[in-house]
Amino acid sequence: MLDLLRARRSIRQYSGEGIDPIVVGKLKEAAVRSPTSRGINPWRFIFVSDRSRLDELSRSKESGSAFLKGAALGIVVCAEEGESDVWVEDCSIGAIILQLAAQSLGLGSCWIQIRNRMHSPAKSSEAYVREALGLPDTMRVECIISIGHPAETKPPVPASDLEFEKILSL
Repeated sequence: MLDLLRARRSIRQYSGEGIDPIVVGKLKEAAVRSPTSRGINPWRFIFVSDRSRLDELSRSKESGSAFLKGAALGIVVCAEEGESDVWVEDCSIGAIILQLAAQSLGLGSCWIQIRNRMHSPAKSSEAYVREALGLPDTMRVECIISIGHPAETKPPVPASDLEFEKILSL
């Protein structure tokens, strides 16, 4: 597990190669195996591989989402807010599980924050994604995870750069 965590980096450049459907199936399984508070499972995972939809979603934010158009897959992580008071936490766990699963399958990924971000001065990123995908207003969007075959290589963060001083031992 530590080797997986050491190797995982945010990848924003992709080769354009598609992802094998068997691998996509493994990502789907990883998503629904994500733990949630009290086993409520409020999350929803919308797997988007259609190029035109990826392009549309790549404009979700004023900045920081354009690279999604080069990914083979975008996974919108969202939830029905009324199902759980900790939907944000549950979605966040699901999102990182997806990123670690992607890494273990030889794929790169990057988190695109949507909740509390803006598409434009007049429209939130959440509203933009809901409109683009035809989701109801009750659906809250936490993030989009871009996934694809990496077209860039990033070395692990050196252990000397880790902030161990933020760990307290009592």
